Amino acid sequence: MSARGRSYRYVGPIELKAAVRPGDGGRRISTTADFRSWIAEQSAAELTEPFTFVVGIDGVLRLAPRRSEHVACAGGDMVLSAGEISFMREADRWAVSKVSNQSTGYCPDVSSWAEVARALDAVELGRSSGFTHEVVFRRCPGCQEHNIVREGDFVCVFCGSDLPAAWNVDPTA
Repeated sequence: MSARGRSYRYVGPIELKAAVRPGDGGRRISTTADFRSWIAEQSAAELTEPFTFVVGIDGVLRLAPRRSEHVACAGGDMVLSAGEISFMREADRWAVSKVSNQSTGYCPDVSSWAEVARALDAVELGRSSGFTHEVVFRRCPGCQEHNIVREGDFVCVFCGSDLPAAWNVDPTA
């Protein structure tokens, strides 16, 4: 755990992390002005799809195009959360329309919402009270594969073993 919350190591394919180069990383969005500058650079077509996001260990939101790998958006570093995010214009400001913790590279727990909320509040973005789509990740104690739990069925899709109730994706966490 960091002073802010649980941190997540990258647990995805090693070749994706190996491809991260110095200078890679999503755009740091630490102020309202940062967000306004970044959003003004996005085309109408780009705004129709979600973006890749991470919340770095420093608590700062980082944004990248949707098809970016989370590990690249994070510059290869640990994160406090990761997922996909969409924005919409409200009457007088920008707001988050959808946000999930869908990142198979970091597999963050749904409890990472608190870190996302802090990062969004720091840049004064309207937001929901939680992820609009929660993804529940677990590692199978039997075969060690990462699973997405669907419809509350805590059974490994690879070997049929029971999955734990608590987040356990990173054995070193």
